Amino acid sequence: MSASGLPRLSVFGLGYVGCVSAACFAARGHTVLGVDANPQKTAFVADGRSPIVEERIGELVAESVAAGRLQVRTDPADAVLESDISFVCVGTPSGSGGSLSTEFLERASEEIGAALAQKDGWHVVVYRSTMVPGTVEGLLVPLLERTSGKRAGVDFGVCLNPEFLREGTSVSDFLSPPKTVVGETDPRSGDLVMGLYAGLPGPQFRVPLAVAEMTKYVDNSFHALKVTFANEIGAVCAAAGLDSHAVMDVFLADTKLNVSPAYLRPGFAFGGSCLPKDVRALLHTARRHDVDVPVLANVLQSNEAHLRRAVDLITSQDRRRVGIFGLSFKPGTDDLRESPLVELAERLVGKGYDVRIYDPTVALSRLLGANRAYLDKRLPHISELLTDDADAVLAHAEVCVIGSRAAAVSAAAARIQPHQTVVDLVRLPDAAARRGSDDYVGIAW
Repeated sequence: MSASGLPRLSVFGLGYVGCVSAACFAARGHTVLGVDANPQKTAFVADGRSPIVEERIGELVAESVAAGRLQVRTDPADAVLESDISFVCVGTPSGSGGSLSTEFLERASEEIGAALAQKDGWHVVVYRSTMVPGTVEGLLVPLLERTSGKRAGVDFGVCLNPEFLREGTSVSDFLSPPKTVVGETDPRSGDLVMGLYAGLPGPQFRVPLAVAEMTKYVDNSFHALKVTFANEIGAVCAAAGLDSHAVMDVFLADTKLNVSPAYLRPGFAFGGSCLPKDVRALLHTARRHDVDVPVLANVLQSNEAHLRRAVDLITSQDRRRVGIFGLSFKPGTDDLRESPLVELAERLVGKGYDVRIYDPTVALSRLLGANRAYLDKRLPHISELLTDDADAVLAHAEVCVIGSRAAAVSAAAARIQPHQTVVDLVRLPDAAARRGSDDYVGIAW
């Protein structure tokens, strides 16, 4: 610990992430020791100059170096031995075929591990570099253990602390983060690392290492998806003579369904009377104006692929009697038009499976018009499959497919017996407890 009582930090890698992290932690009162394989970067920092161009970073580096809180070390071992927590902020560039290069991560881990072999007392290694799930546990922890001769979680700690910094606004993003995520090997290490962000705004999450690794990829992929979605909508609007920004102003004003958590929980495929039809209509409009919209064009293909995953999950159980709980495209309605559960039942029947169906909101006697016509077309033998008796479906099924969150379906799911396999398409309330058991399969968890 430093004289201030705050943990002393070492930062490996003084690029954008490392330099900003080092300067911001130093500005918050920590003593920070910077390490980089490029001597020009360490020379810049030692001289009180920032090796990167970024708003506010120059003044933070200068002030922290002048105050003695930001220093550099040319020997990685010295940095580890003189600090309590080491942040690894080295680059992880793309390799051939889009793979991730871990060369710099491995080199830094070997250096830190060799230093840990000489160090008494608790030390935490914090990876801040972006890496695919499983890299820390599968590659870096074994490397640290081999080079140090110690055990992670017992003799030293390991955490994964992804950064959510945008170039150009990274200092303000550090001091006002959208969230703070810490993946941990042990609570002691997690406490130390999360404590570094005390007083900063935003929700905080302590999660398994691989979950923390995945969050950065989810964020950036969604950001990329948003950009391409907006640009494709803009191209269609422009071709149709519309002001795309006026259209998007209306879209963005909806924080209940559009810019919100709505529709962002993994589950089964979408369906219903609106989404498939309207995506097809928008694609038709784009084609009519000769506008190429590859992201939008693949929405329905992606949905079809997810439907196939569900079929594959069921057929892989190698059991022929299937009970489907839920048929309408969402609970609380009897609308069956383009319901993915109707499509699922049709495919299973076509493959020769013995299917029975229960949905508390669907009664053949009440189905009218286009809704009844759709069902008669897709499942002409529906009267032989559909029943209003959940227990009859339970008694029939070797595989219970849960496709609805309706209360009556949840109640029926609670009566499923150990010899029956559950294929969960909606994430039952006890899904977390069921995961990993031989008689439970979740479609996306």
